[in-house]
Amino acid sequence: MTTDRMIVWEDANLLVQEGMYRDRDTLFDDAMRALMRSKPELRTTLAIALYKRKTVSLARAAEIAGLDHENFKECLREHGMRHQIEPVGEALRDEVAQLIQLRKEAA
Repeated sequence: MTTDRMIVWEDANLLVQEGMYRDRDTLFDDAMRALMRSKPELRTTLAIALYKRKTVSLARAAEIAGLDHENFKECLREHGMRHQIEPVGEALRDEVAQLIQLRKEAA
């Protein structure tokens, strides 16, 4: 670990020890929120990356980016992506199969 990184971790530990944060995870969450507020373009990049990996829906990605659905779709096009429409039939079939299985297990 580099000296600069060690200093950052030591500073983080001190803030936790002084009771400013419950733990380093809470401090990290706060730091990420501050970073996203100060650099809005990072929110868009993050939203696109999460959407591309199918980690979030189009609606959630648009929310993360701070855009409405149509503007987020335009943003996707600008980045060479198309929004993906999930096949509702497959998802519905899977959910029904899971419910049937749960009912059988409960019986």
